[in-house]
Amino acid sequence: MKRQAVLFEGTPTPYTAIVHEAALRMGFGGADVARAQLRYLLEMSEQPTVTLLVLPFGQTGFPAAGQPITCAIGPVPQLDTVVLDTDHGCEFLDAEAQLNRYRSVLDHMESRALPERESRDLIHRIAAEL
Repeated sequence: MKRQAVLFEGTPTPYTAIVHEAALRMGFGGADVARAQLRYLLEMSEQPTVTLLVLPFGQTGFPAAGQPITCAIGPVPQLDTVVLDTDHGCEFLDAEAQLNRYRSVLDHMESRALPERESRDLIHRIAAEL
């Protein structure tokens, strides 16, 4: 919860999340828990500094499927970092070539994702189906 403070306190940090539709349909914890999680995502997506995009089923050929990627980008490009969650822990990447590769990967994923409004509509439909 403390990490979420960057989204609300002082000058909020812009945050973009690209989530695959499969992750939204997993239903961990049962239908009630899953619905509550989806409602929370919808609530957060209404924040002015939060962008939530869904990569729908049917989009093929996108890189990094199944691998959580966090890309921290700030006003000083030399401090940008990519964090990969792996089975053996987190990997931090900060070399220019690595950053460029993952910026490209994320740009490609964003271009294949639904726009914000359509992403929220899809999340609403998934929650209603549970």
